[in-house]
Amino acid sequence: MKLASLMKTGALALVAGTFCATAYAAKWPDRPITLVVPFTPGGTTDMVARPLAQLLSEKLGQSVIVDNRAGAGGTLGAGYAARAHPDGYTLFLATIAHTIAPAIYQHLPYNFEKDFDPVTVVASVPNILIVNKKLPVNSVQELVDYAKKNPGLVNFGSAGIGSTEDMAGEMFKSMTKTDLVHVPYKGGAPMMADLISGQIQMAIETSGSAGAQIKAGTVKGIAVSTDKPSKFFPKLPTIAASGVPGYNFQTWYGLLVPAGTPAEIRDTLYKDTVEALKNPKLVQVFDTLGADPGGMKPAEFKTFIADQTRKWGEIANAVGMKKN
Repeated sequence: MKLASLMKTGALALVAGTFCATAYAAKWPDRPITLVVPFTPGGTTDMVARPLAQLLSEKLGQSVIVDNRAGAGGTLGAGYAARAHPDGYTLFLATIAHTIAPAIYQHLPYNFEKDFDPVTVVASVPNILIVNKKLPVNSVQELVDYAKKNPGLVNFGSAGIGSTEDMAGEMFKSMTKTDLVHVPYKGGAPMMADLISGQIQMAIETSGSAGAQIKAGTVKGIAVSTDKPSKFFPKLPTIAASGVPGYNFQTWYGLLVPAGTPAEIRDTLYKDTVEALKNPKLVQVFDTLGADPGGMKPAEFKTFIADQTRKWGEIANAVGMKKN
């Protein structure tokens, strides 16, 4: 076949493929959609996902079903979503943990930057340093002093290796030069249960989960992890202003789709998600979680993910975290 004929055939195939993808996207969605949440029910990620799924269901005219696939600090769920067909029927709610994971796992079953197309940041929250009610400390400095007097006897919990609580705790341990012991769980809910019962002594947990327990009086709130005070927790100082200068950690949650999902579908999801973030019902839920709504554009989110991945890789090296 002559070169001109080959080029003509290739061009026609490209046009046909584009037409088919556009036509397919135009029919979407015509069946239920799955939103993969890589942590257990009851944790903050789940609390962000469920009201969002409900509002997207209303906007899209199809059910958006939350599928909790917990394990390995959120990487099991990410691997599952990354392998899904890029047809708009599988969505993924990622967290900051997924930009931390490449720094602490040697063999991930996916590449977070290459195997997903970002849609938008949904919400961001501070983490809160909380301790068991019976622990005889009421401030960051008292906790540090207690940990130094009792090396190896203060355990901090997390939702799994590589989770936000893990990295926040490791940063605290490194910056305070304390001998804290990390205890990973399969999610935030079981970790919180053990913190309340006294099986572990502390956690730097996301505000959605920690705030509810502080208000219920089941744990003690000590400080927030961000560099500035939170409007949602005005009585709590920052960790940085409480004797650990430079400490700054903020958890975010973002919506993504498997790489190759038609742009028309991704753009529709972006538009509908941004509209949902303005809905009074969702704003009210986010307020109870201490969360600020997102809305970052897909291209901006992509750059943000790359910057976060690089940042946490550098921090992991700085604090001496070993890859698993």
